[in-house]
Amino acid sequence: MLSRLVLLSGHTLKNNGSFGACLVQASRSFHQSSQSLAPVPPLPEKGGKVRHGIFPEELFTLLYPKIGVTGPYMLGTGLLLYMLSKEIYVINHETFAAASIGAVVIYGVKKFGPSVAEFADKLNEEKVAKVQEVKDLAVAHLAQAVEDEKKEQWRVEARQMLFDAKRNNVAVLLETNYRERLHMVTNEVKKRLDYQVALQNLHRHMEQEHLVNWVEQNVIKSITPLQEKESIAKCISDLKVLAKNTLARATA
Repeated sequence: MLSRLVLLSGHTLKNNGSFGACLVQASRSFHQSSQSLAPVPPLPEKGGKVRHGIFPEELFTLLYPKIGVTGPYMLGTGLLLYMLSKEIYVINHETFAAASIGAVVIYGVKKFGPSVAEFADKLNEEKVAKVQEVKDLAVAHLAQAVEDEKKEQWRVEARQMLFDAKRNNVAVLLETNYRERLHMVTNEVKKRLDYQVALQNLHRHMEQEHLVNWVEQNVIKSITPLQEKESIAKCISDLKVLAKNTLARATA
């Protein structure tokens, strides 16, 4: 609402010289932009330089180009004398009290300021050390978490290799089982074939024995008693001749 009023007054007084321009410029200062991305200025480690305990050095450096080196002092003295001569400021007991209090404050700042600043810096360093310790601990935990995550990722990759090895082992076991069953089937077939061969050999052997027995029986049945006597006499004579030859060889 205030910005609208300033904008209205600036629009109405825009043609009234510098005052209107100042109002328009002041109305522009109410525009606020997003400061979320603006860089935060760093805090100064030490305070700025001052003169006479209370006057900042920037005031003198600002007035040097306009009124010279002694200009600030002359300006201050002139303003003080003007205010005293026109009785804008009247010296009374409060003035002396304020001067005394200001002197005491300046003396206290000069005397105890460094020790107080050192104590404050010590407290600040302790706080910074604690914050840094917490930060280092958090960074260490995060680094350990990163290492654990990398290790888990490596384990996941190794798990894939382990699964491949298990698949290969299962394939080898299946191949071994297949070959064992194939070998078992081969042995069983061979046993059956060997049984058939042995059965055929047994049939052939039994047929041969039966044929031999049948021939012997028929031959024995076909021999007459006269032929049997003659064969016996012939065998006896053959034995005698064989005995003589054996004896002759032994005596020689």
